Amino acid sequence: MRDMHLTLRLSRELARAVARWARAHGVPKSQVVRDAVAAYVGVAGAGGAAIDTARSTPARSAAARWASLPHLTSQEAGGLAGGIAASRTGLPSVESPWE
Repeated sequence: MRDMHLTLRLSRELARAVARWARAHGVPKSQVVRDAVAAYVGVAGAGGAAIDTARSTPARSAAARWASLPHLTSQEAGGLAGGIAASRTGLPSVESPWE
């Protein structure tokens, strides 16, 4: 089956955002739009799956994103660690498949 062409208009801001995202992830702008439309309508993209952003994000970009994300306070982190430890004690023990 041949690919079909589609012409669409984007606001300047949206077009720039698409271009930045594509450049940051090393993919063509048309692929970004194809994958976004495919996800929106619920079908597989051209490659059969969405872009793997974890694999295509440069380390410098990932570090910049990490710095901008909200982080837990030390008190919140301690509470989370305690909750995880308490949850582990409630889990049933698993038998080793090697025994």
